[in-house]
Amino acid sequence: MEAWVNTAVSYIWGNGLVYLALAVGLYFTVVTRGVQFRYLGEMFRLLKERQESGAGISSFQAFCMSLSGRIGVGNIAGVATAIAAGGPGSVFWMVVMALLGGAAAFVESTLAQIYKSELDGEYRGGSPYYIEKGLKLKWFAVAVAAVICLSYGVLVPGIQANTIAASFAGSFDMPAWMTGAAVTAFLAFLIFGGTKRIARAADRIIPVMALGYVGLMLVVLAAHAANIPDTVMLIVRSAFGMDAVFGGMVGTAVAWGVRRAVFSNVAGAGEATFSSAAAEVSHPVKQGLVQGFSVYVDTVVVCSSTAVMILITGMYNVQPPGAEVPLVQYLPGAQAGTAYTQAALSTVFGGFGGTFVSIGIFFFAFTCLMAYYYIAETALVYLDRKLRFPVLKIVLKLVFLVVVFLGSVQSAGLMWGLGDIGFGSMCYLNFIAIVLLSKPALKALRDYDRQRKAGLDPVFDPREAGIDNAEFWIGYADKHRR
Repeated sequence: MEAWVNTAVSYIWGNGLVYLALAVGLYFTVVTRGVQFRYLGEMFRLLKERQESGAGISSFQAFCMSLSGRIGVGNIAGVATAIAAGGPGSVFWMVVMALLGGAAAFVESTLAQIYKSELDGEYRGGSPYYIEKGLKLKWFAVAVAAVICLSYGVLVPGIQANTIAASFAGSFDMPAWMTGAAVTAFLAFLIFGGTKRIARAADRIIPVMALGYVGLMLVVLAAHAANIPDTVMLIVRSAFGMDAVFGGMVGTAVAWGVRRAVFSNVAGAGEATFSSAAAEVSHPVKQGLVQGFSVYVDTVVVCSSTAVMILITGMYNVQPPGAEVPLVQYLPGAQAGTAYTQAALSTVFGGFGGTFVSIGIFFFAFTCLMAYYYIAETALVYLDRKLRFPVLKIVLKLVFLVVVFLGSVQSAGLMWGLGDIGFGSMCYLNFIAIVLLSKPALKALRDYDRQRKAGLDPVFDPREAGIDNAEFWIGYADKHRR
């Protein structure tokens, strides 16, 4: 089975997805006139808004929930894998993809807000909802919801659970079944508590987690400050084929940099649309801007922190796919992944480096699992909006928890392969959907621009913006009309 899974992954994550992700990010950067750059200050301002209601969570909580899905083991193990396969130049292209991806993240989250609904006392929305309402393609929406529910409920969670178990086995000699049981129990407490409990947990864990990890990176940077200029030049030269060692790897560097960025920050892939729709905001563009900023935090800050730590300390190997021998080998015998990050931290923190990474992996992966369940449940709610089968929610919870436990004790290769199939399939579907829905997202952005220029705190009325099927916002605008 693992061989079949790996073959499927090679097709799904081929160069077609790389070029599609780059093209979508560039397209939205152009048509939004670089919204992710020109509204950077606005992004910071909007993070301070703490508006919340009985049906919705605050914009900051939605930001943290989306980050809990974006920041995972890809930020530690995935970045190391990109360096091992694509060389130092992959870091440059990873950041480029993140900068372009900020526009795609803005568009998908704005769409999630435009077409959200209030169901069973909670705001619900996401890619299936805007496909049905915006594109008026019910069959497409149902297909996407089914893929998302299957991917995040069954295929993807095993990656995070397996990495936690492997990390704790290496650092604390804890049996995989014991780690899996503990993680499953903690998750059960959260997901049976509903959206509010998940949001509150993300609100408290994510800021501490991200700041703590970046803090460790700054300590490593300070200890190796003399190597900073050479490391920056190595990344840039390798990215454009000007380095003596890595000069022939430009295509590989681009491919692996883009892949890791897409897998890590999921910009345009639809993952963050579910938490975005749950936010209580006065205008859809507000949450779009906040989610655009979350891409920067994930890739430009956290992923780059990992990459710089690895490169500046020289704790890595590079062996392109198909090469018989490594181009460079600074860590003989080390497997690409967490071992690189652990070795980099150990140059400053000694034997505690591995412990720090294991703790970081736990928080990164655990918050991912929280986000994955919420996404799967929201897709399920879409498929059964009339609550004809309320028991399905219980079934999903139980299946999700079983998958998490089994993922802790199964083959890592199989777990990563299944996750790649689910996530890659979702990327293709959502990229197509948001490109086809460019018009309503751009209309909402123009409406926001107009109100900001008039000195107003924007309130969205879809009738004034010329957007159909945004029923929730018609009622909201009538209630809050000045």
